[in-house]
Amino acid sequence: MTYILSTCSNSPDPCNIILIMADDMGYGDLACYGSKDLQTPNLDAMALKGIKFLDYHSSGAVCSPTRAALMTGRYQQRSGIEGVVTAARHRIGGLSPNEVTLSDIASSEGYRTAMFGKWHLGYDTAHFPVKNGFDVFNGFVSGNIDYHSHIDQTGHYDWWDGTDSLFEEGYLTDLITEKAVAFIDNNANEQFFLYLAHGAPHYPYQGRLDKADRIVNGKVPVVGTRKDRAGAYIEMIQALDDGVGRVLAALERNNLSEKTFVFFCSDNGATPNVGSNGILRGAKSTLWEGGHRVPAIAYWPEKIESGINDDLILSMDLLPTIAQLIGIDSKNYTLPDGIDFSQQLFNPSTLPERTVYWRFNKFTAARKENWKYIKNKDQEYLFNLKTDLQEQNNLKDSEPEIFNILRNSMRDWEEEMSQYKYFTGR
Repeated sequence: MTYILSTCSNSPDPCNIILIMADDMGYGDLACYGSKDLQTPNLDAMALKGIKFLDYHSSGAVCSPTRAALMTGRYQQRSGIEGVVTAARHRIGGLSPNEVTLSDIASSEGYRTAMFGKWHLGYDTAHFPVKNGFDVFNGFVSGNIDYHSHIDQTGHYDWWDGTDSLFEEGYLTDLITEKAVAFIDNNANEQFFLYLAHGAPHYPYQGRLDKADRIVNGKVPVVGTRKDRAGAYIEMIQALDDGVGRVLAALERNNLSEKTFVFFCSDNGATPNVGSNGILRGAKSTLWEGGHRVPAIAYWPEKIESGINDDLILSMDLLPTIAQLIGIDSKNYTLPDGIDFSQQLFNPSTLPERTVYWRFNKFTAARKENWKYIKNKDQEYLFNLKTDLQEQNNLKDSEPEIFNILRNSMRDWEEEMSQYKYFTGR
């Protein structure tokens, strides 16, 4: 099956794309989303001058699934990555190079493509970013590394240049930023797609001035040794915000601000007891809203007007949207599950009605308009998110018709997904 992305009459000419993803940043972790503890001036400025999304969701409740959906525009189950690609159990396999990725699409249009930061879609070099459409990759492939020594959770050194291990010093967040700024400076005269996948604020909780906690083949404190985790968390998000500011300054310096679409988001909700999911119920690894409703900001000076967007949008929607922005009119790509929301950036209109789905561990969830069906183990719920964003009032008995529609739809989707072979699963 194929799809065609037609020319959008209200869209500007094809542009550069910068996609910035935070790791485990919750819905309440930015000042512009209500945080009282954090100062995030650069992201706040993006939200003020651009579009702040209130109903944006990660396609997964943990790292790898969301990244698979982001790269392919499809439910992560279709590429076999429903769970975390762990350093201990999944060192063989990963995202297939046969998948058509966002970077493949950009590359096919002559874009220079680069990724800096966290891949987490395969430890074998056969599954690295440079095998999936990126011209340049500097970063790590595991779920997390020491911010100073770059050692992963199993004691392996994990920093790469393409498919070659590379020793580089530097605080992880700043290192990713430096790579991004250099790439912008060196490619100012070319069209480019730049994917910045930050490690922050995922553990280990380390600020710029902390010491390294992990050594090769030595003890690996999973979350780090710093006792003041709350303080470290604030420092980590502020370092990320600093990096966003430096990237935007590089665009301005090279006269690229009005030629570059920038999108910021998180890969899932915040870790319990460290980050903040605001008023939302649940956290990372759950399918309550706190597990997948995350901050997202679109920024494009002089091209999109500032405002608030409350459409239901998922990370898998970024592929067809970005493809539209770079001018794709193709019959050669697999039909994505995601939808193109580019019109919402320029001339807001009604998105197609749809039901979307999540599945992870003991949870399943389906969402249609404001209605959300969720099953946790043997307990089933129905919520109206318009009036009950905190998911406290179970309406399954008082609204049996919509409950059964979503429950049956969830079962049909699971049956469709059963045809795929899982590399990582529930």
